[in-house]
Amino acid sequence: MDWDQLSKEQQNEVNRQWDILCRGTAEIVPEEQFRQKLIHSVATNTPLKVKFGMDPSSPDIHVGHSVALHKLRQFQELGHTVQLIIGDFTGMIGDPTGKSETRKQLTKEEVQHNSETYQKQIYKILDSAKTKVYYNSDWLAPLNFADVVGLAAKVTVARMLERDDFSKRYAAEQPIHIHEFFYPLMQGYDSVALQSDVELGGTDQKFNLLMGRTLQKEYGISQQVTMTVPILEGLDGVQKMSKSLGNYIGIDEEPNEIYGKSMSIPDSLMVRYYELATDITNEQLADLKRGMADGSIHPRDAKMKLAYTFVRMFHGDAAAEEAEKHFKTVFQQNSLPEDIPLYELPTSALDNGSIRLSKLLVDLQLQSSNGEARRSIQQGAVKWNEQKITDPNAEVTVEEGDIVQIGKRKFAKLHLV
Repeated sequence: MDWDQLSKEQQNEVNRQWDILCRGTAEIVPEEQFRQKLIHSVATNTPLKVKFGMDPSSPDIHVGHSVALHKLRQFQELGHTVQLIIGDFTGMIGDPTGKSETRKQLTKEEVQHNSETYQKQIYKILDSAKTKVYYNSDWLAPLNFADVVGLAAKVTVARMLERDDFSKRYAAEQPIHIHEFFYPLMQGYDSVALQSDVELGGTDQKFNLLMGRTLQKEYGISQQVTMTVPILEGLDGVQKMSKSLGNYIGIDEEPNEIYGKSMSIPDSLMVRYYELATDITNEQLADLKRGMADGSIHPRDAKMKLAYTFVRMFHGDAAAEEAEKHFKTVFQQNSLPEDIPLYELPTSALDNGSIRLSKLLVDLQLQSSNGEARRSIQQGAVKWNEQKITDPNAEVTVEEGDIVQIGKRKFAKLHLV
């Protein structure tokens, strides 16, 4: 279908979808083919099949992961269909992307557990009614050895070594196991099995996404377009968002935690977070950029709106209202929140009514270890009844209703039992 064959309304719709879907992308390969796919979709009223592979190596999703999910949601809102691939088969190998050594292979039980948790979180962003879920073991497990040899024959070792992580390991004489080469082959074969029109992923997935195009061509199938989205920097403003680095906002975290963490996003990254990780429209984004540039929107106000937006997306309007109220009370007015959670403490844990503060924090599960608790105390992050404690060996006398605070987001009111 040529552009000139479209009606004016259809041309406007293609342009509208193009503007929305290209926003915040790092690269589209090839762009002209993507435009042609949009033209055909609008002209024939046929939704595009947009593929996204789920890595089941971790059960938790943070805002950095949500960048691709928001792009998928945009596709859904424009009438297209998301093909969510749960890599229960590829997950047992593990994606070698960005790894300097062979990844630990997951068991079927680990993959299943992670995928179930992942799906519960992913539908905070995606529309489940417009998402088709597939398990790639359905088509990969039945392949016999001759099929696997035939698949491997489609790609050369030289092509595999074009991958940055493989080439670095090869040059450094670090082990590369043969089964690792099969990960991009299997991901690419997913596109063959589902005849995907578009595949979405982070910039670090480019090699794997292009493998889908390569294999579709080899198998005589119309080639998909690959669309990559940027890797979002974490709260430190430097390194990519990562749970292991502690610079993340988890979408399943408590509303107050999400709001408080969001307020620590560097001002320089606010617009980027809005663009990549929220459901803000193109028009609202343009207004925000203008307001930030001409000074009519204060950075603090923009950040509070961003924090509110994250909580609303993941927990709903009521939770966002409460989180904002909590933040204003605790951070702006330096007051204790009204709804401090009650923690039960057995009197048997006390020695003549007292307990070492670091042990108390661990017993209440406010800190994960005694070492972490001692560090928090030494850094001045812990208050006992609104009085800062800095001695890591300090003991406190506990009475009913005492309040312990860590930082500005964690509070506990004690109830002796």
